[in-house]
Amino acid sequence: MDANILQNETNFSSQSLYLLNKRNYFNFLLTLRDLKKKKEEIQIIIHHWIRTLDIKLGWIKDFDKLVVNYVSAVFMFDKFYSSSKLINTFPGHTNAVWSIDYSTFDDNRFICSGSSDQTVRVWDADNNKQIQSFNESSCSVYCVKFSQYHYRHHCQNVICFSSYDKNIRFWDFKCNKQLQIFNEHTGRVGGIEFSQFNGGRYLCSGSIDKTIRLWDVEKSKSLHVFKGHKRTVSCVDISPLQSNNKDDNNKMNNIGVIGGNGYTICSGSYDETIRIWDIEKTKQFNEFQGHKSIVNSVKYGSNELVNTILSGSYDKSVRLWDIRSSQKIQVFNGHTSFVYAVEYSLVMENSIGNLNVICSGSLDNTIRFWDIRSNKHELYIIKGNYEDYGICCLKFIALKKKSDNALYDLNLCYGSYKGLINIWG
Repeated sequence: MDANILQNETNFSSQSLYLLNKRNYFNFLLTLRDLKKKKEEIQIIIHHWIRTLDIKLGWIKDFDKLVVNYVSAVFMFDKFYSSSKLINTFPGHTNAVWSIDYSTFDDNRFICSGSSDQTVRVWDADNNKQIQSFNESSCSVYCVKFSQYHYRHHCQNVICFSSYDKNIRFWDFKCNKQLQIFNEHTGRVGGIEFSQFNGGRYLCSGSIDKTIRLWDVEKSKSLHVFKGHKRTVSCVDISPLQSNNKDDNNKMNNIGVIGGNGYTICSGSYDETIRIWDIEKTKQFNEFQGHKSIVNSVKYGSNELVNTILSGSYDKSVRLWDIRSSQKIQVFNGHTSFVYAVEYSLVMENSIGNLNVICSGSLDNTIRFWDIRSNKHELYIIKGNYEDYGICCLKFIALKKKSDNALYDLNLCYGSYKGLINIWG
């Protein structure tokens, strides 16, 4: 439509121009200029990707999907940064908050957090209050995750957390008691993540002992130890649920050892590499090199980005990788200190979301939003409060709108180096 307007611009007769008053005509010309500029920007992005991705056979097939989403994505993100603001702060932690998670149990929305102050805290997200605080390990807590497996199979409200005492614990925060403990790592435990397949029955973990372990939550045992990293494994993720393995109850599908056929684990390490491990074959099949320092955060993509991995590093960069072609897709530079956390934008059910925007949190006390189709400057920056002193973790969450309890807003929750948890929305 804008191309037709530009083409017909010179076809206006002098009589038509005369009918326009000076002010309207001036605004009309400004509109034409903006349309032309936008068209040129889109063409530059498309040409850049076609030129740089023609050797990346896996990802080039997905590019057309991203282009189709371009216009709607721009408007969704514009709405976020034009209206978002700090809407809530949860005080309580007295040291760095390294991890946060979000979940719904019995129609109640909870946030959990783990900190260097040696506590795990649970927050009622709808009523903005802390409801629980615990830690049996008396050590720094590095990662926290709500267990959907315990809720679905045992109707229990459980948080799984890793700490510097080498253990992984499962805590029922409703009954305030420990249920399980995994203690086979020989060094402090870093990142942990539940599987999306089999209803979250499996857990992976990374440790200073240089290994990744895969655990069976139901049987409370270690299934396999993945070895290959040369230094501490700081972060892990498990590939998202595959559409061809879905069923109504998300039960065991009887494929291979654990029903994880086709699923993988990715891990980031102090050895500056990202490695991918085949769960079924129990071996490494890919390695990404490029970061110049510790890899502190890794995330699998989903939907159109299911074959990508996002990473953040102490080298201050954020990187996007193509799993199939083993290639780096983009490098995003702009942070001035360590990047602690990366996230893909979350799309709420039954809504049009922005699949092309990622965000990253850094010790430079900023959250930066990036367009994955361009490695230019960030789209938007959220600057943390003076009291934050750095961003350690991020999580997109859905909270009730105050005007209508039946509707939900997408919000960004982050934990800070000084202990505050803040929500933007």
